[in-house]
Amino acid sequence: MPTKHDATAKNIAKKEGTTYNQGQGPDVNTAKRAVEVETTDTIRDGFRQLSGFQKPVYIAGADQEATQKAVEATKGTTVGVMNPQGKIVKRSTRKNK
Repeated sequence: MPTKHDATAKNIAKKEGTTYNQGQGPDVNTAKRAVEVETTDTIRDGFRQLSGFQKPVYIAGADQEATQKAVEATKGTTVGVMNPQGKIVKRSTRKNK
């Protein structure tokens, strides 16, 4: 049975027109943005995974609680937040270079 993390990552990847990357790097990576799916316990890991990207970056909560925690954790940063359905709840201010 897939975890909430995997199900969320696959759903967002499908919505973004790409595939879920289970290896190193962000879970979803397109030309326009990078998305890292996190649970309430792993929000901080998302920052590390997304550092260095020269395009908009997002942490997607694997559930509503993780999404809320991500919104709090990303205040004052360039990192955006998506909900489990891939809807942007806080826009990334990082620009494409």
